[in-house]
Amino acid sequence: MIKKEEVKHIAKLARISLNQEEIEQMQKELSSILDYFKLLNELDVSEVNPAFYSIPLKNVIREDIIKEIDEDERDKMLEQVPWREERYIKVKEILR
Repeated sequence: MIKKEEVKHIAKLARISLNQEEIEQMQKELSSILDYFKLLNELDVSEVNPAFYSIPLKNVIREDIIKEIDEDERDKMLEQVPWREERYIKVKEILR
């Protein structure tokens, strides 16, 4: 069975808080899931070809279309934005 410390560590990584009862419940459930994966590891798949895509995939990309708006409409929109710089919407940095 998975240890309580491991459940606490997983909860910390997932940024969720668990009380003692929930930790014990998750301990049982995660152990059950891991036991099932151990069972799957015992399967002989040496004769099975890998399936890279189960369904045919197709990229769906729309063309960027520039829509001109009048200055009054643009100014009204920019008034509702919490961060802006000149006539641009400023967003928090997500990539470094």
